[in-house]
Amino acid sequence: MDSSIKETQQEIVDEFSAFDDWMDKYEYLIELGKSLPVMDGQNKQEDKLIKGCQSRVWLDTEFREGRLFFTADSDAIITKGIISLLIRVYNGRTPAEILAADNAFIDEIGLRENLSPTRANGLVSMMDRIRRDAEKYSK
Repeated sequence: MDSSIKETQQEIVDEFSAFDDWMDKYEYLIELGKSLPVMDGQNKQEDKLIKGCQSRVWLDTEFREGRLFFTADSDAIITKGIISLLIRVYNGRTPAEILAADNAFIDEIGLRENLSPTRANGLVSMMDRIRRDAEKYSK
């Protein structure tokens, strides 16, 4: 992993700042969701579902060599784009890096304020789940 969490977050902020209109940003999110690798159907189990999301979002966390690796999927394309952003930032990081990171980039790109209340709640649930998984493996 060459770049830090902060650098990856800044790349995302820069990418989103290239779009003036939120419809274009939604389109970009949809493209990100389409680029998310397909999750193995066996991993789409009840225990992998993120609670608090209106749409179904599965997150599988694997801990290898001191780092967390995430795979995810969703039945809603914008939600899939949102989880792909989070995976881009946190995949392959140590639990300590994840727990030390802030999520200010979410507000910098205007994501939370431009999502419906239910999607914004889902975003918070996704971030909480990643942090909980990091806490679980940081011991």
